[in-house]
Amino acid sequence: MKKHLKIHLTGAVQGVGFRPFVYNIARRFELNGYVINDTHGVIIEVEGEEKDINRFLISLQTEKPPLAHIFSQEIQELPLRGLKDFEIRKSKSRGKKEVFILPDISVCDECLKELNDPENRRYRYPFINCTNCGPRFSIIEKLPYDRPNTTMKEFKMCPDCEKEYKDPKNRRFHAQPNACPVCGPHISLYSSYGKFITQKEKALEKTVQLLKEGNIIAVKGVGGFHLVCDATDDKALKKLRERKKRGEKPFAVMFRDIDQIKKYAEITDFEEAVILSPERPVVIVKSKKETDMSFEVAPYLDRIGVFLPYSPLHYLLLNDYKKPLVMTSANLSDEPIVKDNEEAFEKLSVFTDYILVHNRRIKNRVDDSVVRVVDKKISFIRRSRGYAPLPVKLPFSLKKRVLAVGGHQKNTVAIGFDDKAFLSQHIGDLETFDASKNFEDVIYSFFELYDFKPDVVVSDLHPGYFSTKWAKQFSQQEDIPLIQVQHHYSHALSLMAENQIKDRIFAVSWDGTGYGDDGNLWGGEFLVCDYDGYKRVSHFDYFRLIGGEKAVKEPRRVAISILFSIFGENIPDTPSLKAFKEKELNILYKMWEKGVNSPLSSSVGRLFDAAASILGIRQILSYEGQSGMIMENFYDWNVKDFYSFEINNTVNWKPIFEDMTRDRSDISVKVSRFINTLAQVVIRVYKEKGKGLKLGLTGGVFQNRFLTEKIIRLCEKEKIPVITHRKVPPNDGGISLGQLVFKGL
Repeated sequence: MKKHLKIHLTGAVQGVGFRPFVYNIARRFELNGYVINDTHGVIIEVEGEEKDINRFLISLQTEKPPLAHIFSQEIQELPLRGLKDFEIRKSKSRGKKEVFILPDISVCDECLKELNDPENRRYRYPFINCTNCGPRFSIIEKLPYDRPNTTMKEFKMCPDCEKEYKDPKNRRFHAQPNACPVCGPHISLYSSYGKFITQKEKALEKTVQLLKEGNIIAVKGVGGFHLVCDATDDKALKKLRERKKRGEKPFAVMFRDIDQIKKYAEITDFEEAVILSPERPVVIVKSKKETDMSFEVAPYLDRIGVFLPYSPLHYLLLNDYKKPLVMTSANLSDEPIVKDNEEAFEKLSVFTDYILVHNRRIKNRVDDSVVRVVDKKISFIRRSRGYAPLPVKLPFSLKKRVLAVGGHQKNTVAIGFDDKAFLSQHIGDLETFDASKNFEDVIYSFFELYDFKPDVVVSDLHPGYFSTKWAKQFSQQEDIPLIQVQHHYSHALSLMAENQIKDRIFAVSWDGTGYGDDGNLWGGEFLVCDYDGYKRVSHFDYFRLIGGEKAVKEPRRVAISILFSIFGENIPDTPSLKAFKEKELNILYKMWEKGVNSPLSSSVGRLFDAAASILGIRQILSYEGQSGMIMENFYDWNVKDFYSFEINNTVNWKPIFEDMTRDRSDISVKVSRFINTLAQVVIRVYKEKGKGLKLGLTGGVFQNRFLTEKIIRLCEKEKIPVITHRKVPPNDGGISLGQLVFKGL
C-alpha cells in the first residue's frame, strides 16, 4: 500500500548536512519526493510503499547527522500525487523565521585527516570544512542558512568545490562554507602598523618563527581575534599584561592535543570529555606544579583555563609550534572582541608586534565559551562560541514576543517567542561606547535573523545600567511596554526556566551586586518565587560599602566596614587593619559612622572579599571575583566544622567574622570553615523558610565550585531536592533568560 506524507521538522536541522542525509535515506528506501529548507526548519514530502516510509521515519531519528537536533516533528498524510524521483529543492526564505541557527563547530576528524594528508588538495588549508564542521553563526547574515546568506558569498567556488557541493553522496554536499586553496579565503601576515609581510603557507611559517622569538601576534580566528604568545615565556606574557593593562586576570591556554594538556593539568574523565567535545570550550581545570608553564598565565591560582584547537588554522599553528599558546580575546579593556581586519590594525597595534588576518569576513563576533565542571556537570562561566545561539526550551509558551536586555556586566540579550528563548553570545560589560554599540548591534542582528519585532521589552531595575536606559528609550521609540524585573529574581527565574520548573522554588540568589527593591545593593538573598512574583523571605544583614564603587575593588574596605560593625574603632590586629594608615582609618570610620558614600549591601560576594582581606589573601582586586577564586586554592574537604552564625528573620554575619578573627588555625582551615559556614546557612534558612520546595542555587557566587558542591552534598544528606544551572551561567550572563520568562508581562 502506497502513502504520501508531508513531514515538517524544526530544530538544528540546517547547516548540519540534514538535506543530503534525507536525500540519501529516501533513495535507499526508493521513495520519491523532495526535501527543502524553509524559515521554520526542514520540509520533506515522501511517497512510496508504507513499509518503506516507516523505515524512512525511523532512520530520520536514529541515523541523523551528529550535529542535528530535532526539536519537533509534524506529520501530515496527503493524497497520492505520483511524485517522481527525489530531489533537494531550493530553500524558501519567506515566512516566520524560527529555525535554529547552529553555533560554530570545531573541525571534524575527517577534515583533520585531509588537512594532514600531503596527497589531499586541501593539505594544510586553514579553512577546510565540511557539512559536519566549520563556521556557522559567525558567518550567517540571514536565514535560511544558504551560502548567499553568509559571508562566504564573497568567494565563488571553483569547479572542484562546486562538484562536491552538488553531489548528494559527498561529505561537502551543500556545505555552505565549502572552499579550497584555489577559491577560498587565505591568511596574510602584517606588521602591527599594517605593512604586508607574506601570505598563505609562508605566513604560517613566519608566524611560528615570530612566536619563538617572543613576539605577541593578533590572530584572526572564527569569531574574532586572539592575542597569541608562548604560554611558557614569562617575558612575552609580562609584555602582554603590560600592554593590555590586564593586571593579574588569568589567560586561557590552547594546547595541541589532550595529551599535552595532561602534562600541564590534572583532569578528570568528565573534564576530558568536555575538553574534547565539538563545542571546544575553555575548561577551568587544576594545574600541575613543577611545569614550564609561566606563572603569568594564572597568577596566584591553582587552576588554568585549557582548550583545544577548534579551527584548522589553530590546529596548524599548534602543531607547528609544538608548545602551548596563550589565546586571549583581542580587545581593549571592557570592549568587545575585535573581529574586522581594519579594526584590528586600528585597535590592536598597541598590543601586538604582528597581525595575522584572513579575508573571510566575520558577521557575528563570538568570544570563546568558558566552563568548569561542578558536581560532575558543566557549569557555564561564559556561554558563547559552540553554544550560542541555540535556544533554551521554556516550560511554557510565551504569550508575547519578548526582548530581554540583561544586566550591565557579562551582558547577554535574549529574544523569546512560543516556547523558545534565543540567548545571544556573550556581549560583556557595558562600560564603553564600543561595548554599548556592540550590545545594540547584537540586538538588531537578532531582529534581522528572525524577522523579530518585540511586543514588550524587559530590563533590570537598576536605573544606572546602560541596558536599562536603552530599554526605556527603545520602549518609547517603539511604543511598547517596558517591564523591569529585580536582578536577583531574574537569576531565580533563569534557573527555573532552564530546569523546566513550573512550580514555586526556594531560590538562594547570591552575587556581587544587584539593585534591590528598597534601593539598597542586594546580593545575599533567599527568595520564594514563581513566574508571577517573589517574596524575599530572608537575606544577609546589611553592611556598608565604604567608598561605594571603590569597595567593590578593595576587599580591605569591606573588611574594615565589617570590623567597625563588630568592634567599633578598636579593631583587632588583622591584615585588613595593616592595609591602611591610621589617618585613613579615621576617615573611613567617620564615613562608615555617618554613611557618607557608603551604601548598604547584603552581598555574599562582598562577604567573600571581606574574608579574603581579614585572612590576608587579598586587599585590592586586580579583577572581579579574584578574592573568591584565590580562596578556592585553600579549600580542604577534610575540614568539616564551621563558624557560628545567627538566623532570626535575617542572617547575622557578625558571629562568623568574630570567630574568624579569633581563629589561629592555618589559612586552609579558615577558608574551609568560612565556605562550610555559608553552606550551613543555606540549609538552615531553607529548613525554616522553604521546606517542601525545590532549593535553587543561582547568582555569580555559585561559580565557586566548593561552595556549590558542599551545599549539594548537604542536600543529599538531608534529602533536599536541589537544582543548579547547566544551560546558562549562574552569573549575570543568565539573567536575560530570567527577564524573558517573567509572567508579569
